[in-house]
Formats: sequence, C-alpha cells, structure tokens
Amino acid sequence: MNKDTMQIVREQDVVLFRNRVREYSTKIGMNLVNQTKLITAASELVRNMLKYADGGQVIIEIISNNARNGVKLTFIDQGPGIADVPQAMQDGFSTGKSLGLGLPGAKRLVNEFEIQSKPGEGTRVSVTHWKHGR
Repeated sequence: MNKDTMQIVREQDVVLFRNRVREYSTKIGMNLVNQTKLITAASELVRNMLKYADGGQVIIEIISNNARNGVKLTFIDQGPGIADVPQAMQDGFSTGKSLGLGLPGAKRLVNEFEIQSKPGEGTRVSVTHWKHGR
C-alpha cells in the first residue's frame, strides 16, 4: 500500500477517499494535526473536482525524500479547466457560490502545492504533506 488510484465520480467516493488518505498518513506516522491539514486540503480539492469537472481520479502515494516521508495526492480531471490560475489562487476568488477554502486555502494547509490547468483540457493538482509538516 504505497500507491493507490481512486476514481471519484460521486459524493460517496469522497468519504472513501478521505479514509484512504487517513490510512496513508497513519501508515507513515503523521501526527493528528498534520493528518487533519492534509485531509482538509484533500477534501477541498476532491469536492472541487466533483463540482467543476464531474469527478476524476486521485493518485495517493507515500513518498520519501532524504529520510522524510510524506503523502502525495495528485488530482486529475478532464473538466473545463481554469482560465486564470493566478486569479483562482487568490483568496476570496470563487466561481461558485461557496465559502469553501478554495485553492489558496488548500495550498496553505500542505507543504507543497502544484497546479496545471488548460481551459477545455482539465486540471491537475498535486499536493504533498510531509510527516513533520509545519
């Protein structure tokens, strides 16, 4: 159990996904605070994927870097994409009518955050949180 791919197509998948993220973070001995940060960011990103792209897939993996262990999540969808990524990364920006954390809130919760998006082609977001995150 060092890598897993999950299809996210309906709300029920979110619960299974959150549980899987918890399993992975527990496996590497991540403390509860860092688990909560990772799961909160993951929830925001997976809900965005469902809401804006009708779902997609998430790759969950344990990674190591210089004796550090972490959990990396990669969200891949074939949705409409994000026209202006820098704007989407600003606090308070929303195309929906939500008060969710949004992309900037998710970014603040994890140690590493990457986003690539092309209108009409979809979005790919990767987040990594290390066992001893901030």
